[in-house]
Amino acid sequence: MTTNVLPAERALGVHRVLAPAGVLPQAAERLDADPAVGPDEVRIAIQRLNLDAASFRQLSEACGGDGPAVRSAVLDIVRNRGKVQNPVTGSGGMLLGVVDAVGEESPLGLAVGQRVATLVSLTLTPLRITDGLAGWDGRSEQVPAEGTAILFARSIAAVLPGDLPDPVALAVLDVCGAPAATARVVRRSGARSVTVLGAAGKSGCLSLAAARAAGATELTGLVRDDREAAALTAAGLADRVVVADATDPLAVAAAVGTPAEVTVVCVDAPGAEHGAVLATAEGGTVVFFSMATSFAQAALGAEGMAADVTMLIGNGYTPGHAALALDLYRSTPGVRALLDPRVRA
Repeated sequence: MTTNVLPAERALGVHRVLAPAGVLPQAAERLDADPAVGPDEVRIAIQRLNLDAASFRQLSEACGGDGPAVRSAVLDIVRNRGKVQNPVTGSGGMLLGVVDAVGEESPLGLAVGQRVATLVSLTLTPLRITDGLAGWDGRSEQVPAEGTAILFARSIAAVLPGDLPDPVALAVLDVCGAPAATARVVRRSGARSVTVLGAAGKSGCLSLAAARAAGATELTGLVRDDREAAALTAAGLADRVVVADATDPLAVAAAVGTPAEVTVVCVDAPGAEHGAVLATAEGGTVVFFSMATSFAQAALGAEGMAADVTMLIGNGYTPGHAALALDLYRSTPGVRALLDPRVRA
């Protein structure tokens, strides 16, 4: 580990950066995943990883759907980088595990033996795998695993709820930033019309529920095929369900029709930026909550369309985001109807 680091820098994890010098852990090429715990750190005994949707999709496509090849690719990433950070998408995911060591100066309030989900990205979490991911077939986002992970003083973790199965809690907490961000934008703007692209997925269905709870009254859910349309319609989360390829901007605009005041992008594939802009009313807001989003595509595309829209990058952290997402899952049958089969598949 890097020595002679100031406390404020340690809190950000700078002492764990191996290369290049002068960056924070998320931007680092390599992290020190030594399981020895510093005075302000917490060590987690890993039980399950949750790869973010964009990363898992990219890895699966690159490996031609070959599960063992996907598993090997993830192991290579961890071995080379000391963390889970897909070199193509730049994204990672989060994890579930048991607290097994707490530094005496840690401010996180965690205790040995607690079962927690980390609410910070695996792209900045020092991590090592000790079981070769032997229990994972490489065909799902959730990855049974053994190993250790390190949390810093400014990391975030949530104690797992006792009333939900682990896979469900992990799936909800993985995307809890999306509904929280959606609710905040809807409340602050007073928006009544909201369109969600990728509405049948985990973050999409929770964002629809959050928009409704925050006061939106005209909800449109865009999905990629008739199967997803039937599922979303049955769930009753949207007032209108439309089908289009989210990466085809003209198809998105035609399907959505009247642009919404707020558009939330929850698509796990690149290329949804221009369609989202076209689907948003002048003076409206687009929230890009997908790790596949290209800032350049979004910014330059909006400029080229002379579109007066505010574009926000969905921050995975909003105060209270974990509790809000879990409460939406518990209280909204439509969310459970869409999320449970996905987690159990």
